Amino acid sequence: MEAIKAELNAQLQTHTAFEIPLNGGIPVPESVVVTWAIMLVLVLAAIWLTHGMRKRPGRRQMAAEMLVGFINNFCRDSLGEAHWRTFAPYLGTVGLYLAVANVSGLFGVAPPTKDLNVTAGLAVMSAVLIYGAQFRYHGLGGGLKKFGAPVAIVAPLNIMEIGIRPLSLCMRLFGNIFAGFVIMELIKLAVPAIIPIPFSLYFDVFDGMIQAIVFVFLTTLFLAESIE
Repeated sequence: MEAIKAELNAQLQTHTAFEIPLNGGIPVPESVVVTWAIMLVLVLAAIWLTHGMRKRPGRRQMAAEMLVGFINNFCRDSLGEAHWRTFAPYLGTVGLYLAVANVSGLFGVAPPTKDLNVTAGLAVMSAVLIYGAQFRYHGLGGGLKKFGAPVAIVAPLNIMEIGIRPLSLCMRLFGNIFAGFVIMELIKLAVPAIIPIPFSLYFDVFDGMIQAIVFVFLTTLFLAESIE
């Protein structure tokens, strides 16, 4: 039991991949390196899917158009005809990143979303987008008035949401991915062969995709409320 506990604790730590030799050494976490790898994969995939586009599309171009069309339609339905073009690239990029990041455990690496710093960074970016859009489209006065909607008495609660919303986005994503990672590590330690496969399909694929969808959906929902 102690050996299992020690092994599990080791797996749960945020490991340092390497150090940059500046100012006594700047540690670069493993989650950052995996994120860089995911970014590279997505960029190369985008270049491959959109290379040599023509009026009569092949399978590769059709796949790219279906993916972009799905993202655009989702944003158009959620944000309206006037605003969807502005936010679709960001929301689509975050969704693709989370989808790949959450299933990266299938390739033998720890999902970067297991690191609280990663999910916190994504949540802060979403909060900046949400409240930045609120003031951009309503102006300073209109943006402040929205904190008093629908009645002024709820203004304190709306102000508290500035911190509650990113915290909710951060902890929901981190908690689900972290819990799935812990369960998979326990299963692998207890039964190393065969049994982990169906559980991995659920926790690494199904649950990972669900969490990516939920994060993007909630960000879009909050964004729609801020600009309506």
